[in-house]
Amino acid sequence: MKALFDKVSYRTSAMVTKKYSTSFSMGILFLDRELHKHIYAIYGFVRFADEIVDTFHEYDKQRLLDDFRQQTYQAIEDGISLNPILNSFQHTVNEFNIDRDLIDTFLRSMEMDLDLSAVSTEQEYEEYILGSAEVVGLMCLKVFCYGDQEKYDALRWNAMKLGSAFQKINFLRDLNADYNQLGRVYFPGVNMGVFNDEVKKEIEEDIEKDFKAGYEGILNLPKKARFGVYIAYVYYYRLFHKIKSTSSQTILNQRVRIPNHNKYRLLVSSYLRHSFNIL
Repeated sequence: MKALFDKVSYRTSAMVTKKYSTSFSMGILFLDRELHKHIYAIYGFVRFADEIVDTFHEYDKQRLLDDFRQQTYQAIEDGISLNPILNSFQHTVNEFNIDRDLIDTFLRSMEMDLDLSAVSTEQEYEEYILGSAEVVGLMCLKVFCYGDQEKYDALRWNAMKLGSAFQKINFLRDLNADYNQLGRVYFPGVNMGVFNDEVKKEIEEDIEKDFKAGYEGILNLPKKARFGVYIAYVYYYRLFHKIKSTSSQTILNQRVRIPNHNKYRLLVSSYLRHSFNIL
């Protein structure tokens, strides 16, 4: 029965999410249960595309990405794929009518990662943020709003800003690996040879604005989604403050992390705030 295959496919996406991201998985657990599999499906799809461009250095990345794109569109059209990650993703896309242009924009940003010079201007930076983060937030928002287009339209900008904040924090957190191992610089106009605390502060001020807009959106999310998204927000905001208190030279040379025991402490405090309705 296809229902069994679909169930296995969604479990595969959940396994991928849990293996690759403990913090994202933690946020998903506090969404309403019926949302879990769909957000796992979106993350699994995004994670596999990102793996192609970030990890498979011994292979023809362009060919792999082209093949992944073709299989994605074919799966959505056919309503099935023998790739369990794409099968669960197509099911979620078709069930919630996720716009194809969101998928197109995401895959274009992944292709930009194949060209080390692709993000060199402010326009290219904004295009990359849109594709790699903001549209992923919009895919999730489609699920959170359960077909309520009016709610989706009202929260669209806030969801994009929250995704933008998360991605820019990732850029700062992974500055060492991106620059020293992959040769990438995502912040336009920034000379890594003279990256200092002043440059870092300018980036952080931009992130703070995105966080503010994202938080306003969280407060207006449907109840089934609000706490799970808030958990992700709390984690990233704590990571952001840790990055802010870390020198630019340290950021350049090591990855900033939140230890797992601190993540669980954040979870407890966030749950209490949510329970007393003091988000």
